[in-house]
Amino acid sequence: MSYIEQRFNYVNLTQTMPQWMSWLKSNEKEILGILNDLACKAEEVANLLADLFAHFDKLEENHTKIRNLEREADKLTHSVFEELNKTFITPLDREDISRIASKTDDIIDYIEGISGRIINFRITTSPPYMLDMAKELTVATKEVNFMITRLNNVKADKSIIEHCRNVSESEHRVDEIHRKAVGELFDTKDVITIIKMKEIYDALETTSDRCQDVADSIEDIVLKYT
Repeated sequence: MSYIEQRFNYVNLTQTMPQWMSWLKSNEKEILGILNDLACKAEEVANLLADLFAHFDKLEENHTKIRNLEREADKLTHSVFEELNKTFITPLDREDISRIASKTDDIIDYIEGISGRIINFRITTSPPYMLDMAKELTVATKEVNFMITRLNNVKADKSIIEHCRNVSESEHRVDEIHRKAVGELFDTKDVITIIKMKEIYDALETTSDRCQDVADSIEDIVLKYT
């Protein structure tokens, strides 16, 4: 049975079902709405991280904002899982929704971890290349946010693939910056500095990978319905 036939049968079922069977209805607006909110948080924390590296005098202020958004994002992620558990028919495959929510939350978690390390490692000036990497994260999360807002029409909007490619290009640029930054880092003889900086560079690179994970998940969905 084709997807269109399944949806047609589903609409007929929900129109004629008795009140006690209303739990069968899709909670599409609720689930996709929460995902949209989560994606907005990811873009917002990425922008705050870039601002953190650009304006180190606002370090504590930006870290506090990022930390608060991370906690809000955790609640949104749990809400997605709760909605999936109580919804019989979902707008997309459960596995796809779950993966997108988890990986988007990972983006936010990693960014909060990066700003936390800056504080805990007592770094007082913006390290080389970190602003460049953070700017790429703003590009990637903006694309992620855009794509997630299009999930309600993902089966018809093949242009989403182009935005998946944009995330991939950003991820490649982050990899290049990461290699250059770590290469120069090892020119120093201060072992403690090497350990601290490399941990942050690696976290920035991993955050970019999580953006790619979300883009890959969305691309899989688009191709699934092509």
